[in-house]
Amino acid sequence: MMALIEDFISLFFPRVCNACEAPLMHNEEIICTSCLFHLPKTNFHRDQDNPVSSLFWGRVDIHAAAACYYFRKGSKIQHLMHQFKYKGHKEVGVFIGGLYGDELKKSPYFNTVNAVIPVPLHRKKIRKRGFNQSEQFAMGLSQTMKIDLVTSVLVRKTASETQTKKTKFKRWENVKEIFDIEQAETLEGKHLLLVDDVITTGSTIEACATVLHQIPGVKVSVAGMAFTTF
Repeated sequence: MMALIEDFISLFFPRVCNACEAPLMHNEEIICTSCLFHLPKTNFHRDQDNPVSSLFWGRVDIHAAAACYYFRKGSKIQHLMHQFKYKGHKEVGVFIGGLYGDELKKSPYFNTVNAVIPVPLHRKKIRKRGFNQSEQFAMGLSQTMKIDLVTSVLVRKTASETQTKKTKFKRWENVKEIFDIEQAETLEGKHLLLVDDVITTGSTIEACATVLHQIPGVKVSVAGMAFTTF
């Protein structure tokens, strides 16, 4: 009976893959099986010296850094991220976070993480978009890695301009002094996983990590949903 009801509903509200828009089968959720198999995974979590971690060499102390997928213009990943970020499909972030959390907890570089911290959005941006996309990704990571999700320590003091068309230097200038920490004592001595949706130049992560390193004894690692390749 439930299958018949779902089939009827799907006539008016079809369930489609957020990456390729193909109809989802009864046993599929969010992303179809074909896309899950073919989406371009980086596997950076298996190698401590990788293109994401190299972004931060000489800039800020990062224990380990990785991203789940490669991001390329015109790709299924770009479509997936567009559905997530601009079409309000919050479940995409939680779903990918859950998948990637299963991978990270098996990695010797990430299996000692105590807490996951999303890059914060300013309240004006949250009101406009309705949610913080990095926090949705962090929720999925937190659930499968069985670690705390912390959203109250790292705060964004001011809203920043969009980073999309800025150079690497301009991106850093845009974010270098807009983050702060509160209740820092709750994270002393912990291994923190700082997460963002798409990592490009690393400027936002660098600014956040620099502030987090003011907390005594912390170790900071980084994870992203996707890593931009030029």
